[in-house]
Amino acid sequence: MTSRAPFYFALFVLITAGLALAVLRHVELGIPWLPGEQRPVWLVEARVDFQAQQEPVLASLNIPDQPPGFLLLSEQAASPGYGFSIVEHDGNRRAEWSKRFAEGPQTLYFKAQLIPDTVGDDTPGGPAPVAKPVFWEEPQATAVREVLQQARSKSSNPESLTRELIKLMQPETPEQNTTLLTSGTNYVNLLERMLNHAGIPARIADGLQLEDARRRQTLKPFLQIYNGERWLTFNPHTGAQGLPDHVVLWRQTAVSLLDVMGGSDSQVTFSMLRQTVPALQLARVEANDNGLGFLSLYQLPIEEQSMFRMLLLLPIGALVVAFMRIVIGIRTSGTFMPVLIAVAFVQTSLVPGLIAFIAVVCLGLLMRGYLSALNLLLVSRISALIILVIFITTGLSIVGYQMGFNTGMTVTFFPMIILAWTIERMSILWEEEGAREVLVQGFGSLFVAVVAYLAMSAPLASHLTFNFPELHLVVLGLILLLGQYTGYKLSELRRFHPMKAYEP
Repeated sequence: MTSRAPFYFALFVLITAGLALAVLRHVELGIPWLPGEQRPVWLVEARVDFQAQQEPVLASLNIPDQPPGFLLLSEQAASPGYGFSIVEHDGNRRAEWSKRFAEGPQTLYFKAQLIPDTVGDDTPGGPAPVAKPVFWEEPQATAVREVLQQARSKSSNPESLTRELIKLMQPETPEQNTTLLTSGTNYVNLLERMLNHAGIPARIADGLQLEDARRRQTLKPFLQIYNGERWLTFNPHTGAQGLPDHVVLWRQTAVSLLDVMGGSDSQVTFSMLRQTVPALQLARVEANDNGLGFLSLYQLPIEEQSMFRMLLLLPIGALVVAFMRIVIGIRTSGTFMPVLIAVAFVQTSLVPGLIAFIAVVCLGLLMRGYLSALNLLLVSRISALIILVIFITTGLSIVGYQMGFNTGMTVTFFPMIILAWTIERMSILWEEEGAREVLVQGFGSLFVAVVAYLAMSAPLASHLTFNFPELHLVVLGLILLLGQYTGYKLSELRRFHPMKAYEP
Protein backbone atom coordinates (compact mmCIF):
# COMPACT_ATOMS: atom_id res chain seq x y z
CA MET A 1 0.00 0.00 0.00
CA THR A 2 1.46 3.31 -1.10
CA SER A 3 1.95 5.89 1.62
CA ARG A 4 -0.12 9.05 1.26
CA ALA A 5 2.30 11.14 3.30
CA PRO A 6 3.98 12.75 0.22
CA PHE A 7 0.56 13.63 -1.17
CA TYR A 8 -0.61 15.33 2.03
CA PHE A 9 2.75 17.07 2.38
CA ALA A 10 2.38 18.44 -1.16
CA LEU A 11 -1.13 19.64 -0.29
CA PHE A 12 0.22 21.36 2.81
CA VAL A 13 2.94 23.09 0.78
CA LEU A 14 0.42 24.11 -1.89
CA ILE A 15 -2.06 25.63 0.56
CA THR A 16 0.66 27.27 2.66
CA ALA A 17 2.27 28.82 -0.42
CA GLY A 18 -1.06 30.25 -1.55
CA LEU A 19 -1.81 31.78 1.84
CA ALA A 20 1.76 33.10 2.28
CA LEU A 21 1.75 34.80 -1.14
CA ALA A 22 -1.63 36.36 -0.41
CA VAL A 23 -0.42 37.74 2.93
CA LEU A 24 2.73 39.07 1.23
CA ARG A 25 0.63 40.83 -1.41
CA HIS A 26 -1.58 42.31 1.31
CA VAL A 27 1.40 43.61 3.29
CA GLU A 28 3.54 44.85 0.40
CA LEU A 29 0.88 46.25 -1.91
CA GLY A 30 -1.67 47.24 0.73
CA ILE A 31 -4.51 45.37 -1.00
CA PRO A 32 -7.38 45.01 1.51
CA TRP A 33 -8.86 41.65 2.41
CA LEU A 34 -12.46 42.90 2.21
CA PRO A 35 -14.15 44.78 -0.64
CA GLY A 36 -15.27 48.30 0.10
CA GLU A 37 -12.66 48.88 2.81
CA GLN A 38 -11.89 52.57 3.28
CA ARG A 39 -8.63 54.33 4.20
CA PRO A 40 -8.18 57.86 5.53
CA VAL A 41 -6.63 60.50 3.30
CA TRP A 42 -5.58 63.96 4.45
CA LEU A 43 -5.99 66.82 2.01
CA VAL A 44 -3.56 69.56 3.10
CA GLU A 45 -3.62 72.99 1.47
CA ALA A 46 -0.79 75.51 1.91
CA ARG A 47 -1.76 79.12 1.27
CA VAL A 48 0.94 81.67 0.50
CA ASP A 49 0.07 85.38 0.87
CA PHE A 50 2.34 88.33 0.11
CA GLN A 51 2.35 91.86 -1.29
CA ALA A 52 3.82 92.13 -4.79
CA GLN A 53 6.09 95.13 -5.42
CA GLN A 54 5.42 95.81 -9.13
CA GLU A 55 8.35 93.71 -10.33
CA PRO A 56 9.06 90.08 -11.33
CA VAL A 57 7.99 87.60 -8.64
CA LEU A 58 9.58 84.27 -7.70
CA ALA A 59 8.01 82.47 -4.72
CA SER A 60 9.52 79.23 -3.42
CA LEU A 61 7.82 77.01 -0.82
CA ASN A 62 9.38 73.91 0.72
CA ILE A 63 7.13 70.87 0.22
CA PRO A 64 7.37 67.42 1.82
CA ASP A 65 8.88 64.38 0.14
CA GLN A 66 7.47 61.18 1.71
CA PRO A 67 7.49 62.48 5.31
CA PRO A 68 7.81 59.93 8.15
CA GLY A 69 4.54 58.13 8.82
CA PHE A 70 2.88 59.29 5.59
CA LEU A 71 2.88 58.63 1.86
CA LEU A 72 2.49 61.48 -0.60
CA LEU A 73 -0.34 60.41 -2.89
CA SER A 74 -0.76 63.46 -5.14
CA GLU A 75 0.04 67.17 -5.29
CA GLN A 76 -1.14 70.12 -7.32
CA ALA A 77 -1.00 73.92 -7.36
CA ALA A 78 -3.65 76.58 -7.92
CA SER A 79 -2.00 79.80 -9.10
CA PRO A 80 -3.81 81.64 -11.93
CA GLY A 81 -1.44 83.72 -14.00
CA TYR A 82 1.69 82.16 -12.50
CA GLY A 83 4.08 79.62 -13.92
CA PHE A 84 4.50 76.65 -11.61
CA SER A 85 7.08 73.89 -11.26
CA ILE A 86 8.50 71.54 -8.64
CA VAL A 87 12.29 71.60 -8.37
CA GLU A 88 14.63 69.37 -6.40
CA HIS A 89 18.02 70.44 -5.12
CA ASP A 90 20.24 68.74 -2.54
CA GLY A 91 17.40 66.50 -1.42
CA ASN A 92 14.94 69.39 -0.99
CA ARG A 93 11.72 69.68 -2.93
CA ARG A 94 10.35 73.15 -3.49
CA ALA A 95 7.26 74.46 -5.25
CA GLU A 96 8.15 77.51 -7.31
CA TRP A 97 5.76 80.13 -8.73
CA SER A 98 6.98 82.77 -11.15
CA LYS A 99 5.44 85.78 -12.87
CA ARG A 100 6.87 88.57 -15.00
CA PHE A 101 4.97 91.38 -13.28
CA ALA A 102 2.67 91.50 -10.26
CA GLU A 103 1.38 94.14 -7.89
CA GLY A 104 -0.89 94.24 -4.87
CA PRO A 105 -1.98 91.32 -2.66
CA GLN A 106 -1.15 87.88 -4.09
CA THR A 107 -2.38 84.43 -3.00
CA LEU A 108 -0.92 81.09 -4.10
CA TYR A 109 -2.15 77.60 -3.21
CA PHE A 110 -0.45 74.23 -3.01
CA LYS A 111 -2.42 71.06 -2.25
CA ALA A 112 -1.15 67.62 -1.27
CA GLN A 113 -2.89 64.34 -0.49
CA LEU A 114 -1.25 62.31 2.28
CA ILE A 115 -2.14 58.85 3.52
CA PRO A 116 -0.93 57.33 6.81
CA ASP A 117 1.85 54.80 6.33
CA THR A 118 2.69 52.63 9.33
CA VAL A 119 5.46 50.68 7.57
CA GLY A 120 7.40 53.60 6.15
CA ASP A 121 11.16 53.61 6.43
CA ASP A 122 12.75 56.74 7.87
CA THR A 123 16.32 55.55 7.39
CA PRO A 124 18.24 58.16 5.34
CA GLY A 125 19.50 57.05 1.97
CA GLY A 126 22.38 59.50 1.64
CA PRO A 127 25.65 59.95 3.54
CA ALA A 128 25.55 60.29 7.31
CA PRO A 129 25.25 63.92 8.41
CA VAL A 130 27.88 65.63 10.53
CA ALA A 131 27.48 68.17 13.30
CA LYS A 132 27.67 71.80 12.17
CA PRO A 133 30.38 73.99 13.70
CA VAL A 134 29.03 76.50 16.22
CA PHE A 135 30.82 79.51 17.71
CA TRP A 136 29.89 81.19 20.97
CA GLU A 137 30.89 84.42 22.62
CA GLU A 138 31.51 84.84 26.29
CA PRO A 139 29.80 84.50 28.70
CA GLN A 140 27.49 82.19 26.62
CA ALA A 141 30.41 79.86 25.77
CA THR A 142 31.07 79.13 29.44
CA ALA A 143 27.36 78.62 30.18
CA VAL A 144 27.02 76.18 27.24
CA ARG A 145 30.00 74.11 28.44
CA GLU A 146 28.61 73.85 31.95
CA VAL A 147 25.08 72.93 30.86
CA LEU A 148 26.37 70.29 28.41
CA GLN A 149 28.62 68.88 31.13
CA GLN A 150 25.60 68.46 33.43
CA ALA A 151 23.62 66.76 30.64
CA ARG A 152 26.50 64.39 29.76
CA SER A 153 26.86 63.30 33.39
CA LYS A 154 23.27 62.06 33.35
CA SER A 155 23.22 60.46 29.87
CA SER A 156 24.83 57.62 27.95
CA ASN A 157 23.86 58.15 24.28
CA PRO A 158 22.66 60.94 21.97
CA GLU A 159 19.00 60.27 22.77
CA SER A 160 19.39 60.50 26.54
CA LEU A 161 21.70 63.52 26.20
CA THR A 162 19.02 65.32 24.19
CA ARG A 163 16.34 64.56 26.77
CA GLU A 164 18.52 65.73 29.68
CA LEU A 165 19.50 68.89 27.82
CA ILE A 166 15.84 69.75 27.16
CA LYS A 167 15.08 69.29 30.87
CA LEU A 168 17.96 71.56 31.88
CA MET A 169 17.04 74.23 29.34
CA GLN A 170 13.42 74.69 30.37
CA PRO A 171 12.84 78.45 30.85
CA GLU A 172 11.36 77.89 34.30
CA THR A 173 14.55 76.17 35.51
CA PRO A 174 15.99 78.39 38.30
CA GLU A 175 19.62 78.18 37.17
CA GLN A 176 21.84 81.08 36.23
CA ASN A 177 23.24 79.43 33.09
CA THR A 178 19.79 78.57 31.78
CA THR A 179 18.51 82.07 32.39
CA LEU A 180 21.53 83.56 30.62
CA LEU A 181 21.19 81.36 27.54
CA THR A 182 17.40 81.51 27.09
CA SER A 183 16.95 85.25 27.56
CA GLY A 184 16.22 86.98 24.28
CA THR A 185 17.01 83.86 22.22
CA ASN A 186 14.96 81.50 20.07
CA TYR A 187 14.67 78.50 22.35
CA VAL A 188 14.52 75.76 19.66
CA ASN A 189 17.38 77.28 17.69
CA LEU A 190 19.40 77.38 20.90
CA LEU A 191 18.87 73.66 21.49
CA GLU A 192 19.90 72.88 17.91
CA ARG A 193 23.12 74.87 18.24
CA MET A 194 24.00 73.33 21.60
CA LEU A 195 23.52 69.78 20.29
CA ASN A 196 25.69 70.48 17.24
CA HIS A 197 28.29 71.98 19.59
CA ALA A 198 28.17 68.69 21.54
CA GLY A 199 28.99 66.76 18.34
CA ILE A 200 25.45 65.50 17.72
CA PRO A 201 24.02 66.39 14.27
CA ALA A 202 20.80 68.27 14.96
CA ARG A 203 18.26 70.22 12.94
CA ILE A 204 14.84 71.83 13.28
CA ALA A 205 11.87 70.24 11.54
CA ASP A 206 8.49 71.93 11.11
CA GLY A 207 5.47 69.75 11.78
CA LEU A 208 1.79 70.26 11.01
CA GLN A 209 -0.84 68.90 13.41
CA LEU A 210 -3.57 67.29 11.30
CA GLU A 211 -7.07 68.03 12.56
CA ASP A 212 -10.17 67.66 10.44
CA ALA A 213 -11.64 70.86 8.96
CA ARG A 214 -9.05 73.21 10.51
CA ARG A 215 -8.03 76.44 8.78
CA ARG A 216 -5.26 79.00 9.08
CA GLN A 217 -2.91 76.66 10.93
CA THR A 218 0.84 77.22 11.27
CA LEU A 219 3.77 74.84 11.57
CA LYS A 220 5.23 73.89 14.94
CA PRO A 221 8.98 73.34 15.41
CA PHE A 222 10.36 69.93 16.39
CA LEU A 223 13.93 69.00 17.26
CA GLN A 224 15.65 66.21 15.33
CA ILE A 225 18.99 64.53 16.09
CA TYR A 226 20.96 61.88 14.20
CA ASN A 227 21.98 58.99 16.44
CA GLY A 228 24.30 57.34 13.89
CA GLU A 229 21.55 55.29 12.21
CA ARG A 230 18.52 57.51 11.66
CA TRP A 231 16.94 60.84 12.54
CA LEU A 232 14.98 60.93 15.81
CA THR A 233 12.31 63.51 16.57
CA PHE A 234 11.86 65.20 19.98
CA ASN A 235 9.37 67.63 21.39
CA PRO A 236 11.61 70.62 22.26
CA HIS A 237 9.42 71.62 25.22
CA THR A 238 8.73 68.27 26.90
CA GLY A 239 11.60 66.08 25.69
CA ALA A 240 9.16 63.39 24.50
CA GLN A 241 10.77 61.24 21.83
CA GLY A 242 8.88 60.29 18.69
CA LEU A 243 6.51 62.06 16.35
CA PRO A 244 3.02 62.60 17.84
CA ASP A 245 0.02 61.04 16.12
CA HIS A 246 -1.40 62.93 13.15
CA VAL A 247 1.62 65.17 12.76
CA VAL A 248 3.23 65.44 9.35
CA LEU A 249 6.75 66.86 9.06
CA TRP A 250 6.35 69.44 6.32
CA ARG A 251 9.96 70.70 6.44
CA GLN A 252 12.99 68.67 7.51
CA THR A 253 16.16 69.35 5.54
CA ALA A 254 15.39 72.69 3.89
CA VAL A 255 17.02 75.84 5.22
CA SER A 256 13.90 77.95 4.77
CA LEU A 257 10.19 77.28 4.51
CA LEU A 258 9.21 80.16 2.22
CA ASP A 259 11.26 82.52 0.03
CA VAL A 260 9.64 85.34 -1.95
CA MET A 261 11.55 87.57 -4.38
CA GLY A 262 9.66 90.62 -5.60
CA GLY A 263 7.24 90.64 -2.65
CA SER A 264 6.97 91.55 1.01
CA ASP A 265 4.93 90.61 4.09
CA SER A 266 4.90 86.97 3.03
CA GLN A 267 3.33 84.27 5.15
CA VAL A 268 2.12 80.70 4.74
CA THR A 269 -0.84 79.08 6.49
CA PHE A 270 -2.33 75.61 6.22
CA SER A 271 -5.81 74.16 6.01
CA MET A 272 -6.66 70.48 6.10
CA LEU A 273 -9.53 68.10 5.54
CA ARG A 274 -9.85 64.40 6.35
CA GLN A 275 -11.38 62.24 3.61
CA THR A 276 -11.88 58.53 3.04
CA VAL A 277 -11.23 56.71 -0.23
CA PRO A 278 -11.42 53.02 -1.17
CA ALA A 279 -8.35 51.16 0.03
CA LEU A 280 -8.20 49.20 -3.24
CA GLN A 281 -7.94 52.43 -5.22
CA LEU A 282 -4.95 53.51 -3.13
CA ALA A 283 -3.36 50.08 -3.56
CA ARG A 284 -3.57 50.43 -7.34
CA VAL A 285 -1.83 53.79 -7.21
CA GLU A 286 0.88 52.56 -4.84
CA ALA A 287 1.47 49.37 -6.86
CA ASN A 288 3.29 51.33 -9.56
CA ASP A 289 6.03 52.25 -7.08
CA ASN A 290 6.20 48.86 -5.35
CA GLY A 291 8.56 46.04 -6.19
CA LEU A 292 5.70 43.54 -6.38
CA GLY A 293 3.54 45.82 -8.52
CA PHE A 294 4.42 43.92 -11.70
CA LEU A 295 2.57 40.88 -10.28
CA SER A 296 -0.71 42.78 -10.11
CA LEU A 297 -3.41 42.10 -12.69
CA TYR A 298 -4.11 45.83 -12.74
CA GLN A 299 -1.06 46.21 -14.96
CA LEU A 300 -2.99 44.51 -17.78
CA PRO A 301 -5.21 46.36 -20.27
CA ILE A 302 -8.79 46.94 -19.16
CA GLU A 303 -10.17 44.45 -21.70
CA GLU A 304 -7.94 41.66 -20.42
CA GLN A 305 -8.73 42.57 -16.82
CA SER A 306 -12.44 42.03 -17.54
CA MET A 307 -11.68 38.65 -19.08
CA PHE A 308 -9.56 37.49 -16.14
CA ARG A 309 -12.10 38.80 -13.62
CA MET A 310 -14.55 36.22 -15.02
CA LEU A 311 -12.06 33.41 -15.63
CA LEU A 312 -10.70 33.57 -12.09
CA LEU A 313 -14.18 32.85 -10.73
CA LEU A 314 -14.27 29.43 -12.42
CA PRO A 315 -12.18 27.67 -9.71
CA ILE A 316 -14.76 28.72 -7.11
CA GLY A 317 -17.51 27.15 -9.21
CA ALA A 318 -15.39 24.03 -9.72
CA LEU A 319 -14.89 23.71 -5.95
CA VAL A 320 -18.66 23.99 -5.37
CA VAL A 321 -19.40 21.34 -8.01
CA ALA A 322 -16.76 18.99 -6.60
CA PHE A 323 -18.19 19.35 -3.08
CA MET A 324 -21.79 18.90 -4.24
CA ARG A 325 -21.06 15.80 -6.31
CA ILE A 326 -18.48 14.08 -4.07
CA VAL A 327 -19.72 14.89 -0.57
CA ILE A 328 -23.41 15.73 -1.02
CA GLY A 329 -23.98 13.31 -3.90
CA ILE A 330 -26.18 15.45 -6.16
CA ARG A 331 -26.45 14.04 -9.67
CA THR A 332 -25.97 16.51 -12.53
CA SER A 333 -26.17 16.41 -16.30
CA GLY A 334 -22.52 16.41 -17.17
CA THR A 335 -19.65 16.88 -14.78
CA PHE A 336 -19.07 20.61 -14.98
CA MET A 337 -22.13 21.75 -16.88
CA PRO A 338 -23.35 23.54 -13.69
CA VAL A 339 -20.21 25.72 -13.71
CA LEU A 340 -20.94 26.90 -17.25
CA ILE A 341 -24.54 27.59 -16.32
CA ALA A 342 -23.39 29.53 -13.26
CA VAL A 343 -21.07 31.64 -15.43
CA ALA A 344 -24.04 32.45 -17.65
CA PHE A 345 -26.10 33.37 -14.57
CA VAL A 346 -23.34 35.77 -13.49
CA GLN A 347 -23.77 37.56 -16.82
CA THR A 348 -27.56 37.45 -17.04
CA SER A 349 -28.48 37.60 -13.30
CA LEU A 350 -30.23 34.66 -11.68
CA VAL A 351 -33.95 34.91 -12.50
CA PRO A 352 -33.66 35.82 -16.22
CA GLY A 353 -30.95 33.19 -16.56
CA LEU A 354 -33.12 30.45 -15.03
CA ILE A 355 -36.06 31.36 -17.25
CA ALA A 356 -33.91 31.43 -20.38
CA PHE A 357 -32.16 28.15 -19.56
CA ILE A 358 -35.37 26.25 -18.82
CA ALA A 359 -37.06 27.68 -21.92
CA VAL A 360 -34.16 26.79 -24.23
CA VAL A 361 -33.80 23.25 -22.84
CA CYS A 362 -37.55 22.52 -22.97
CA LEU A 363 -37.93 23.76 -26.54
CA GLY A 364 -34.74 21.93 -27.51
CA LEU A 365 -36.05 18.66 -26.09
CA LEU A 366 -39.25 19.02 -28.16
CA MET A 367 -37.26 19.59 -31.32
CA ARG A 368 -34.87 16.78 -30.42
CA GLY A 369 -37.85 14.43 -30.32
CA TYR A 370 -38.62 15.29 -33.93
CA LEU A 371 -34.99 14.78 -34.95
CA SER A 372 -35.07 11.31 -33.42
CA ALA A 373 -37.82 10.34 -35.79
CA LEU A 374 -35.56 11.19 -38.74
CA ASN A 375 -32.92 8.62 -37.64
CA LEU A 376 -30.02 11.03 -38.19
CA LEU A 377 -26.43 10.23 -37.35
CA LEU A 378 -25.07 11.64 -34.03
CA VAL A 379 -22.87 14.31 -35.65
CA SER A 380 -25.68 15.58 -37.87
CA ARG A 381 -28.13 15.51 -34.98
CA ILE A 382 -25.84 17.57 -32.71
CA SER A 383 -25.09 20.03 -35.52
CA ALA A 384 -28.79 20.49 -36.18
CA LEU A 385 -29.40 21.01 -32.45
CA ILE A 386 -26.75 23.74 -32.32
CA ILE A 387 -28.50 25.63 -35.12
CA LEU A 388 -31.90 25.16 -33.48
CA VAL A 389 -30.55 26.40 -30.12
CA ILE A 390 -29.22 29.52 -31.84
CA PHE A 391 -32.65 30.12 -33.39
CA ILE A 392 -34.32 29.62 -30.00
CA THR A 393 -32.01 32.06 -28.16
CA THR A 394 -32.34 34.59 -30.97
CA GLY A 395 -36.11 34.34 -30.80
CA LEU A 396 -36.10 34.74 -27.01
CA SER A 397 -33.90 37.82 -27.31
CA ILE A 398 -36.18 39.43 -29.89
CA VAL A 399 -39.33 38.64 -27.90
CA GLY A 400 -37.74 39.94 -24.70
CA TYR A 401 -36.67 43.16 -26.40
CA GLN A 402 -40.13 43.74 -27.91
CA MET A 403 -41.67 43.23 -24.47
CA GLY A 404 -39.28 45.73 -22.92
CA PHE A 405 -37.10 43.21 -21.08
CA ASN A 406 -33.52 44.01 -22.01
CA THR A 407 -32.31 41.10 -19.90
CA GLY A 408 -33.79 38.78 -22.51
CA MET A 409 -30.93 39.71 -24.83
CA THR A 410 -28.33 38.38 -22.41
CA VAL A 411 -29.27 34.75 -23.02
CA THR A 412 -26.62 34.78 -25.72
CA PHE A 413 -24.08 34.34 -22.92
CA PHE A 414 -25.13 30.70 -22.61
CA PRO A 415 -22.64 28.31 -24.26
CA MET A 416 -24.53 27.17 -27.34
CA ILE A 417 -22.60 23.99 -28.03
CA ILE A 418 -22.80 22.87 -24.40
CA LEU A 419 -26.54 23.56 -24.38
CA ALA A 420 -26.99 21.53 -27.55
CA TRP A 421 -24.99 18.62 -26.10
CA THR A 422 -26.97 18.84 -22.84
CA ILE A 423 -30.22 18.59 -24.75
CA GLU A 424 -28.86 15.57 -26.61
CA ARG A 425 -27.78 13.88 -23.36
CA MET A 426 -31.13 14.54 -21.70
CA SER A 427 -32.98 13.17 -24.71
CA ILE A 428 -30.94 9.94 -24.66
CA LEU A 429 -31.38 9.73 -20.88
CA TRP A 430 -35.13 10.11 -21.36
CA GLU A 431 -35.16 7.18 -23.79
CA GLU A 432 -32.96 4.95 -21.61
CA GLU A 433 -33.86 5.87 -18.01
CA GLY A 434 -37.19 7.66 -18.30
CA ALA A 435 -38.49 11.15 -17.53
CA ARG A 436 -37.82 10.87 -13.79
CA GLU A 437 -34.06 10.59 -14.24
CA VAL A 438 -34.09 13.55 -16.63
CA LEU A 439 -35.85 15.66 -14.01
CA VAL A 440 -33.46 14.50 -11.26
CA GLN A 441 -30.32 15.35 -13.20
CA GLY A 442 -31.80 18.49 -14.75
CA PHE A 443 -32.91 20.01 -11.48
CA GLY A 444 -29.73 18.75 -9.82
CA SER A 445 -27.70 20.67 -12.39
CA LEU A 446 -29.81 23.77 -11.84
CA PHE A 447 -29.49 23.52 -8.05
CA VAL A 448 -25.71 23.14 -8.17
CA ALA A 449 -25.51 25.95 -10.74
CA VAL A 450 -27.50 28.26 -8.45
CA VAL A 451 -25.24 27.45 -5.48
CA ALA A 452 -22.15 28.01 -7.64
CA TYR A 453 -23.66 31.28 -8.89
CA LEU A 454 -24.26 32.49 -5.33
CA ALA A 455 -20.63 31.68 -4.44
CA MET A 456 -19.19 33.23 -7.61
CA SER A 457 -21.32 36.38 -7.52
CA ALA A 458 -20.47 37.20 -3.91
CA PRO A 459 -18.48 40.47 -3.78
CA LEU A 460 -15.91 38.85 -1.48
CA ALA A 461 -15.27 36.02 -3.96
CA SER A 462 -14.81 38.42 -6.87
CA HIS A 463 -12.51 40.62 -4.78
CA LEU A 464 -10.28 37.82 -3.47
CA THR A 465 -9.97 35.85 -6.71
CA PHE A 466 -8.94 38.88 -8.76
CA ASN A 467 -6.75 40.71 -6.24
CA PHE A 468 -5.22 37.57 -4.67
CA PRO A 469 -4.97 35.07 -7.57
CA GLU A 470 -2.52 32.96 -5.53
CA LEU A 471 -5.47 31.88 -3.36
CA HIS A 472 -6.39 29.58 -6.24
CA LEU A 473 -3.55 27.36 -4.98
CA VAL A 474 -5.64 26.93 -1.82
CA VAL A 475 -8.70 26.10 -3.93
CA LEU A 476 -6.64 23.58 -5.90
CA GLY A 477 -5.46 21.97 -2.66
CA LEU A 478 -9.05 21.69 -1.38
CA ILE A 479 -10.21 20.09 -4.64
CA LEU A 480 -7.35 17.58 -4.49
CA LEU A 481 -8.28 16.86 -0.89
CA LEU A 482 -11.90 16.25 -1.90
CA GLY A 483 -10.60 13.81 -4.50
CA GLN A 484 -9.37 11.58 -1.64
CA TYR A 485 -12.83 11.30 -0.07
CA THR A 486 -14.18 7.76 -0.38
CA GLY A 487 -16.87 7.81 2.31
CA TYR A 488 -20.63 7.86 2.00
CA LYS A 489 -22.32 10.75 0.27
CA LEU A 490 -24.86 12.61 2.35
CA SER A 491 -27.61 11.76 -0.14
CA GLU A 492 -26.88 8.03 0.40
CA LEU A 493 -27.51 8.16 4.13
CA ARG A 494 -31.27 7.97 3.55
CA ARG A 495 -30.78 4.33 2.55
CA PHE A 496 -29.96 3.56 6.17
CA HIS A 497 -33.04 5.31 7.54
CA PRO A 498 -35.15 2.08 7.70
CA MET A 499 -32.51 0.53 9.98
CA LYS A 500 -33.60 2.89 12.77
CA ALA A 501 -36.74 0.86 13.19
CA TYR A 502 -34.68 -2.18 14.22
CA GLU A 503 -32.62 -0.41 16.85
CA PRO A 504 -32.91 -2.14 20.28
